[in-house]
Amino acid sequence: MKTRVVVVDAERPDPQMIAAAAEVIRGGGLVAFPTETVYGLGANALNRAAVQRIFEAKGRPATDPLIVHIAHMGQLAQVAAQVPPVARTLALAFWAGPLTLVLSKNPVVPNEVTAGLGSVAVRVPAHRVARALMETCGVPVAAPSANRFSRPSPTRAAHVLADLDGLVDLVLDGG
Repeated sequence: MKTRVVVVDAERPDPQMIAAAAEVIRGGGLVAFPTETVYGLGANALNRAAVQRIFEAKGRPATDPLIVHIAHMGQLAQVAAQVPPVARTLALAFWAGPLTLVLSKNPVVPNEVTAGLGSVAVRVPAHRVARALMETCGVPVAAPSANRFSRPSPTRAAHVLADLDGLVDLVLDGG
């Protein structure tokens, strides 16, 4: 497979480019994208085969759970069985941003995402490209860092390509 790289403006991501990336994710593909911390490797979190592709591309052990990214708190019910009041308070105070909540898993979330655990890690990214992608996808996105397992986390698209070129469908290069 040839990895396609699309340069996007980190402040004003092109909606057509974001829509193309969202289509890849909805279709079971892998998309690397910038977040406020590192580049993530995203797949439809509700698609078992797509999630397995993350593990294969990264060489990640299946015993290492993934974080699920959503666009807003309204999507929590898609991945969490319950949202305790304290979790809701924290989400309202700190999302969007690098806060991850660990909540009881909704049964529709494949065990591959959670390594068979009864909980799921969820966050709402603050980076404009990541937010636009989550909003456009309309599905929760499982997204660990976009690198081979145990390698340094990527902070540039070039780092993603150094590890995963040919293993992912698309890289959104947001600088």
